[in-house]
Parts: sequence; structure tokens; C-alpha cells
Amino acid sequence: MVLKTKTYFPKADKDIKWYVVDADGQILGRFASQIAQVLRGKHDPRFTPHADLGFRVAVVNAEKVTVTGNKREEKTYFRHSGYPGGDKYRTFNEQMDLKPEIIITNAVKGMLPKGSLGRQLMKGLKVYTGPSHPHQAQQPEVLTF
Repeated sequence: MVLKTKTYFPKADKDIKWYVVDADGQILGRFASQIAQVLRGKHDPRFTPHADLGFRVAVVNAEKVTVTGNKREEKTYFRHSGYPGGDKYRTFNEQMDLKPEIIITNAVKGMLPKGSLGRQLMKGLKVYTGPSHPHQAQQPEVLTF
């Protein structure tokens, strides 16, 4: 006897739901994992592993995120110019001074699936320094962790 299980597919018309999260005083890794779960839709009963359910997150106060231990001096961020020998490194403190949005973006990106689904989900993450964001028209819901 073969039992047939049906795979759940969410409706094609996805309603975009926006959340606003304040990074003030949050620890980077835990904060990024919670954002990744919201973007993925794991908090929703309609969760489907292969689909983007339409959840978007705007992060404010990105410059106020914290890390524990010696990560401020030891954690590095890598980029490459595209030329031979063109690798460039920045410490956490240097990156925080120049462009703190990259810190949260990289942390969340590493916690999402690799491939086309992960790239699609990353489009739903918007990170801003300071307490304001341009997404008031989407009527975002404030999310606290």
C-alpha cells in the first residue's frame, strides 16, 4: 500500500508584508538569523521551502549593531577588485565606520539558501543607517526580537 502525500503550494498571488526591525543594541549573529527566518517565511504557517512568500524586512539603525568577544578587531570583510592581487580586507571597525549596512547584509546573506531563491530573498532586505526609512507607504509592522 502506497500512501500519497500532497505537497503544499502557496497561492500564486503573494501579498507583500513589510516589517521594520531596529538593530540598536542587537547582537549581529542572532539578529541576522532572526531576519533570515522572517525573510524565508519560517514564522508563517504557509512556509514552503522552495518559495518566496513575500516577506520583506527594513532594518534601521544598522550602525548600532554589536558583536561579542574580539570580533571588533579580528573579524574581517573581504572584497576583490577583479584584478590579480586585488583582494582587499577591512576589519569590523573599519567597515562600521565606512558602510555599516554591509555588515548586516553579509550576515543575513550567509544564512539564506544559496542559489536563485537566496538571491530573490535578498532583494527583500533593506538596511539603513539612522532611525528613518523610505518604506512608510508599505505600512510596515514593527518587529521586535
